Amino acid sequence: MKSKETKRLRRADRIRRKIRGLRTERLCIHRTPQHIYAQIIDASGGKVLCAASTVEAEVRGQVKHGGNVEAAKLVGSRIAAKAKSAGITRVAFDRAGFKYHGRVKALADAAREGGLQF
Repeated sequence: MKSKETKRLRRADRIRRKIRGLRTERLCIHRTPQHIYAQIIDASGGKVLCAASTVEAEVRGQVKHGGNVEAAKLVGSRIAAKAKSAGITRVAFDRAGFKYHGRVKALADAAREGGLQF
């Protein structure tokens, strides 16, 4: 019997194989029960271009708890702003095997509203 984590990682590998073929920057997310992290990685996969998370001091001052939808929206808008300042407008969304629901969806929607296209 496979664990939930093993199944999620298999989904993540499948998603990343498809994204690798696109040869574009990817918006990679990771979520834990208490925090959510987002980073934009270059097309080769070797360098993080910009990152945002609920661990940052600026974000922690604005949200009470980092593991909810409001915090995810804030992180999504921050990553979009950082990407625009770095000259990135188009990315592939790498949800790391997490379901496109709840905090993951909120982060993606906020990033789209901030100007990222994916």
